[in-house]
Amino acid sequence: MIFKRKAYNKLLDWKNTSNGRTALLIEGARRIGKSTLVEDFAKKNYKSYILIDFAFATKNIKNIFENTLDSLDTFFMLLSFETGISLYERESLIIFDEVQKYPRAREVIKYLVKDGRYDYIETGSLISIKENVKDILIPSEEQRITMYPMDFEEFAEALGESLLIPYIRDCFSKRVPLIDQVHKKASFLFKEYLLVGGMPQAVAAFLEQKKQFTDCDFQKRNILKMYRDDILKIDNIYQSRVLSIFDQIPSFLSSHEKKVRISSIDSSNNGIPYEKTFFWLSDSMICNECFACLDPNVGLSLTESRKLIKCYMGDTGLLLAHTFNENIENNMSIYSALLHDKLSMNKGMFFENAVAQMLTANGHKLYFYTHYNENKHRNDIEIDFIISSGNRINNKIIPIEVKSSKNYTTTSLIEFRNKFSDRIAESFIIHPKNLSIRDDGIICIPAYMTFCLENKASHVH
Repeated sequence: MIFKRKAYNKLLDWKNTSNGRTALLIEGARRIGKSTLVEDFAKKNYKSYILIDFAFATKNIKNIFENTLDSLDTFFMLLSFETGISLYERESLIIFDEVQKYPRAREVIKYLVKDGRYDYIETGSLISIKENVKDILIPSEEQRITMYPMDFEEFAEALGESLLIPYIRDCFSKRVPLIDQVHKKASFLFKEYLLVGGMPQAVAAFLEQKKQFTDCDFQKRNILKMYRDDILKIDNIYQSRVLSIFDQIPSFLSSHEKKVRISSIDSSNNGIPYEKTFFWLSDSMICNECFACLDPNVGLSLTESRKLIKCYMGDTGLLLAHTFNENIENNMSIYSALLHDKLSMNKGMFFENAVAQMLTANGHKLYFYTHYNENKHRNDIEIDFIISSGNRINNKIIPIEVKSSKNYTTTSLIEFRNKFSDRIAESFIIHPKNLSIRDDGIICIPAYMTFCLENKASHVH
């Protein structure tokens, strides 16, 4: 099943502007649809293409890379012979799929691009992990884009609800609520997105089974198993700790504060290995990191603390499967309870994870803020997310509070606004209700509208 993906336009832009001067590297987690996207793009935009999947490349293919690069005429002739596909100058694409499995292919991109005969796209997972690139020279001729699981817009398109998206954008732009009936429809669609997530195989299974969750759940568990298998292949120094953190993600997110103090899980050596553990999970794009910002201002990274972190799953549908056991009948009752707002446990973790997922897909690096009150001996301000307004002339920060229930307090956000009023552009509460603007200027938006909070300085999807 081929889905419409935003990244397709990025590929078109690269093809139309690069003119063979750069290769395109598409990075992303496993099973988010990179290979499917690239092959669909190749079929529609080239006279021929060769796809080399380095997860299954034959010895003959690898020998071509090892032994014939000193004569590119021979290299291309043997590649064409081995694959049975003719190549046409400036009309053919060569795809290096799962290129992290064979770093040598990534290294020779420099010479292939300089030759100029064909276009090249690389796809890979865990590409920037140190052990995958430590022995090669990273080519400067690479242009990179990052792909994520399907976002809410892509999910709506897949479910035949694409007409909702421009209407939601228009309402957000005008700061007006949706018509009540449409709001209910969009809210239900968002619940489906929470449950299914954005992994294309899970979405396809959901649609093929006529919106039943059994096959969808099965696909998600297969992906989680694949992630665990990936972890078991990494350096033994990090393996057990990465696996430990991966297994604890649901418990971290189910806690009230959701954040983790690194020293609290490894006080023996100042938490250094665990910092690298969180980095591994984020760099592999299995997870989305959210760092504490000690003094929120323009340039959020300048005061980030890597000792205090929140770790969200890269896909909320995977988080759901990761949280509950593998009893299929029990899982189906959980899906039903979540869909109809009858789940007794903390559903806020899924709600907030989805917001983190949508903000990340829009190019935002995630930060949060917490303030400890010495007099009260507790945290008196907790802001779930802080993003940049992206205004190049007058850039300011945007605090975001996420509320999964319709009844909530806003003490933290009010205190934060009082403390940093001169630094704030707008303030948002993301909640289940329709759009409204409070008397104090705080903008309350439904969760499905999160995709409208775009990073104006970023074009990554």
